Amino acid sequence: MSNNQKLTTNNLIGIIGSGAMGAGIAQVAATAGHEVIVFDNNQVALDKAKNNLENTLKKLVEKQKLTEQTASEIFARTKYASNLNDFKNCGLIIEAIIENLDVKQKVFSELESIVSEDCILASNTSSLSIASIASACKKPNRVVGIHFFNPAPLMPLVEIIPAITTDDKITSESKKIINSWGKVTVLTKDTPGFIVNRVARSYYGESIRIYEEGMADFATIDWALKTFGGFKMGPFELMDFIGNDINYKVTESVWEQFFYEPRFKPSLTQKRLYEAKLFGRKIGRGYYNYAEGTTPPAPNQNEELGKYIFNRVIAMLINEAVDSLYLQLATKEDLDLAMTKGVNYPKGLLKWADELGLQNILNTLEVMYELYGEDRYRPCVLMKMMVRDGKRFF
Repeated sequence: MSNNQKLTTNNLIGIIGSGAMGAGIAQVAATAGHEVIVFDNNQVALDKAKNNLENTLKKLVEKQKLTEQTASEIFARTKYASNLNDFKNCGLIIEAIIENLDVKQKVFSELESIVSEDCILASNTSSLSIASIASACKKPNRVVGIHFFNPAPLMPLVEIIPAITTDDKITSESKKIINSWGKVTVLTKDTPGFIVNRVARSYYGESIRIYEEGMADFATIDWALKTFGGFKMGPFELMDFIGNDINYKVTESVWEQFFYEPRFKPSLTQKRLYEAKLFGRKIGRGYYNYAEGTTPPAPNQNEELGKYIFNRVIAMLINEAVDSLYLQLATKEDLDLAMTKGVNYPKGLLKWADELGLQNILNTLEVMYELYGEDRYRPCVLMKMMVRDGKRFF
């Protein structure tokens, strides 16, 4: 990228992939004033994306979120293409296709022969390393991670992930342009799961563990975390909402990429749901049955049990957030912002740690570590040092 190159609304934005994520990012960019080209090698998928955008914009007009003129302009700014050569004048291209490294590398390598020297190449990957994608390029310094959350038009958070080869100017310009689209950006290291998909694993993993131990059922665990933690959705409701296919594969990917770190170990419970194709709401059954006429199970509203469940899960979440800070994954401000804006947590985990008391969190972890003798419960060294020195995060 040349020193004078700046991304503005005059820049053409390319989106690779017309699925829910790609189409959503395209809508965000077009709404911000950019001309956008959405590429897919499947014409049926392109036609579907175009129809979906038209219907989405109509609904926004009906709800008086947009005027008819603005909706028409957004639709007109969004073009669809089945040839990558149409991207030759793009200033920024965001790839949002299948989570397959070979496929992504092939696409990025091909893009380099088409686009200008100044074009930024970005991946929306949620589980692959940016460095490995960039390695397929002759100019890996122009490759960066720009990770949106689904649905992209509604979710405010975007993680900006420079690889070890990414030029600082590319990182800076990427952050600026996404901020200009009205998003909240956080800067994070190129490590498995980045911030949100790494730190949030404990919300699901420890909840499943509690279920597997026979301590409580899905409804009770969901009730406990909503009642005593203030979470908008319990872990099992949330996994069914996200899709157990997606959630399981992310868990498996993070675990493998962290060299089988016990804290991220997937569960057989979720694997069996994945194998049985019980993906959650989208197919009508997951942890819960969503068939018409089905009565949701009632939780056991035992206050002592509920508080125990919350204390155990929140201790694991906070430990992961503290470990992420210790390993300089991101700043403490960005770590907390990521969890409130990316997965709608009621509070940032580090601020929550200050509120609950780090000594109390450490006590919970040490009791679990002593009881189970498993590394998944080992407290982060930074937490131990902060308790020893009487420090807080904020």
